[in-house]
Order: sequence, then C-alpha cells, then structure tokens
Amino acid sequence: MDLQSIRRDYNIGHLTESDVPNTPFQLFESWLNNAVECGLNSDPTAMTVATVDSQGHPSQRIVLLKGFDESGLRFFTNKQSHKGKDIALNPKVSCHFAWLALDRQVHFRGNAEPLSEQENDEYFYSRPFESQVAALISNQSQPIGSRDELVRYYQEQLEQYQGKQVPRPQHWGGYRIVPSEVEFWQGGEHRLHDRFIYRLESADNWSVQRLQP
Repeated sequence: MDLQSIRRDYNIGHLTESDVPNTPFQLFESWLNNAVECGLNSDPTAMTVATVDSQGHPSQRIVLLKGFDESGLRFFTNKQSHKGKDIALNPKVSCHFAWLALDRQVHFRGNAEPLSEQENDEYFYSRPFESQVAALISNQSQPIGSRDELVRYYQEQLEQYQGKQVPRPQHWGGYRIVPSEVEFWQGGEHRLHDRFIYRLESADNWSVQRLQP
C-alpha cells in the first residue's frame, strides 16, 4: 500500500478572527452541535483522553463526553482503571475531539478533578440497568480468562439485581477536565489550516491567538 499517495484537500470552510468568541466553550458548543446535527459521525461526543503514568509513559483511550459548561468537560469511568490510576498520580490530562468529516479538531489541556458523589450517583442511575450491572462486575483493565467467563458472571449479576437497585461501585465515578488551554483546528486548502489557541490567563479571562498551520 502506497500510504504517501493517500491525500485529500481540506476545503469545507475557514475559521476567522470574527468567528472566535471570548471564551472557548462558546465555540466548542457551536462545533459540537454542528457535529451532532450533521450526523456525519456515529459518536460525535467521543474524545481521546491522554494521561501519563508514574514512569512517564503516555496512554490514550476514547471515552464519551457526558456534559460540559464553563467549568470544564465531564466524563465517567472506573477509577481503578489504567486511566484512573494515572489521574490519581498526575491529574494533568489532555483530550481531543476529531470531527474529520467536518475538517475540525479541538484539543483541551488541563487538570482532571473528581466529581462529587451526588454527580456520580445522578449519572450512574440515569444509565440503563444493563450498563449499571456491567459497571458493577467489570474490574476494568484487569486480565480475565475468557469472554465466556465475563459474560457468565454478567448474566448471574443481571439475575441477582433484577427488580432491585444496583449499588454504584465506590470506585466508579466521574472527572471534570478543567482546561487551561483549548485549541481549535479547521482544515484549510493547500494545508493552510486555521488554528486558534485559547489560554486561561486568570479566572474567566482567556487570551486567544492565531497559530501557523
């Protein structure tokens, strides 16, 4: 396969200074809504979250955005997972949205802070019963002998909790990524992409600057 010959131009649109509001969340909300409405991506809320372990090794994985406001981005996970252990040691993370069909990317950098027990409960009990049980039985990131073993245990717990409230595992919960930098990328013709980076200068005060492609 000749990978060097695989290329395309980026000519859907531009991002100009007049398109850039005072805070990154206004533009992010507009782009996210556009990605959802266009229906060009089966998972428009998917974001790649990057963490670093105690040895300095980075890891990335895709999770789903479950809410955001001016305070940050929210997602949920098993905190005994690889990512959870990394965040416990080093809360500095980055996350990346790739809406490639729209020639758009957004990159956040900041700190991950744990959500409250109330926020964890509210989201956990909004999930389908089957997903609650799956969260209860999975020791995320740990080895298991076979899929049959996993499914068998899952089915057993489904039967046990049928008609009952599933207890939320104490190690299952959410994080808020509080950003200090947010970069927006809009693909441009001839690789002359439009890039703008927001930097948090003080509380609620963002600077914004155009970057070279």
